[in-house]
Amino acid sequence: MNCKNCNNTLRTDYSYCPDCGGKVVRQRITNKSLVYDFLERYFNLDNTFLKTISHMLTKPEEVCGGYISGLRKKYLNPVSMLAISLTSSGFILFLMKKIAWENIDFSKVSYAQTSSGGAGTEKIMASTMEYSSLLFLFYIPVLAFASYVFFNKKNYNLAEHIVTAIYALTTFSIISSIYAVIMLLANPQFYIDTALIYSVVMVLFCVYVAYKNSQDKKTSLLWRVPLFLLFFLVGYFGISILTIGGLLLTGEISFQDFIPKT
Repeated sequence: MNCKNCNNTLRTDYSYCPDCGGKVVRQRITNKSLVYDFLERYFNLDNTFLKTISHMLTKPEEVCGGYISGLRKKYLNPVSMLAISLTSSGFILFLMKKIAWENIDFSKVSYAQTSSGGAGTEKIMASTMEYSSLLFLFYIPVLAFASYVFFNKKNYNLAEHIVTAIYALTTFSIISSIYAVIMLLANPQFYIDTALIYSVVMVLFCVYVAYKNSQDKKTSLLWRVPLFLLFFLVGYFGISILTIGGLLLTGEISFQDFIPKT
């Protein structure tokens, strides 16, 4: 038999082509095989997905450091992690729009009140939410540069710190999506009210991952962590300002929406 991808001659007991690496398909497509192929190709769930998530919580230096040093089979690669994270974020966005949105009282969102009350808050949040995936991507270089400056005992370059940042952000995003689904279905108001706490926990997890990958002494955390957080806040506010500027230019929001409520 011949490989259908490269036409190389294959032995009958081959499962993969030794020349191009293509999988040997002998059976017709069924519902079962279609689902399995989707999971295998997109999520790569041959134990690597769950192993990547669990080890990012307990020993992230092995996941990130392993990929950086050339270990590419044991754990899911950062691009696949990013794809899964963006997919789960898209599902959360769908739940927010179609199910939870009408059950949220935006006048009670204390951290984002405007002169027009809940209507202004709802308008700003709706506009920002449309670009949530893009904003998520913007956080990656900010976190990578912060870890490059303050957690770099291993002398990783910036690209390698970007790998670490992707693993950290996507792991937190994937795990927290379970919480998000439960809260959006059970209590969407609580989910919105605690959004700032969610962001704080995300940043602290990224600090944890950066530290575990650095091998810096614990005593140095007294100055490394505050500087890391300060740098991230500067980047966060920079991204927020650019986002608001873009929304103002496109007319999706106006300056009136930001006048403090009196």
